[in-house]
Amino acid sequence: MLIAPSILSADFGKLNEEIDELNKTNCDYIHIDVMDGHFVPNLTFGKCVIEAVAKRSKKPLDIHLMVKNIDFFVDMMIELKPYSLSFHIEEEKHINKMIHKIKDNNTKAGIALNPHTSQDSLEYILRYIDFVLLMSVNPGFGGQNFISSTLEKAIRLKEMIEHNNLDCKISMDGGINNQNINMLKESGVDIAVAGNYIFKANNYQEAINSLR
Repeated sequence: MLIAPSILSADFGKLNEEIDELNKTNCDYIHIDVMDGHFVPNLTFGKCVIEAVAKRSKKPLDIHLMVKNIDFFVDMMIELKPYSLSFHIEEEKHINKMIHKIKDNNTKAGIALNPHTSQDSLEYILRYIDFVLLMSVNPGFGGQNFISSTLEKAIRLKEMIEHNNLDCKISMDGGINNQNINMLKESGVDIAVAGNYIFKANNYQEAINSLR
């Protein structure tokens, strides 16, 4: 299981120190939720903040766009050379075009699904992407309770991936902790995005160890 701490739950007043603490751990990525106040009712990180994180971080950046006007944000974020970049299927009309724009810049391309969006919506696009990000809470705010029906979606998605012999990872984000992490693993999830569980812990490495 790969672990991606979500800095949505970090202390923004000491973000440099928070990134330094994550650098000391064996986490695999740093997950960054970009919200525009339109697609979701929250505003988070702009380009200048993420640029500062990129300079400070020794970990690859996994950027999740929860935005309208995806094309505009992809152009902005791709300049920061993140390891991976995902956007929501619910918002983008020209999905294949957007995936190629991301991958042409040597960045892993992912599709994010809200809790109510079926995995079947990926049937004709799954072969072109590197990962799927399943939201296990309603996007917009950290600290929400885990939506257990997302596990069924992960199982069905894993079946689709294996049936078509695809190299596509499953990531899950929202309400993840050491009480439900085993269920994620059993459902075929490859990457766990965790915010509160890690950043509310006294020791980030111990929290990450308990998830692994």
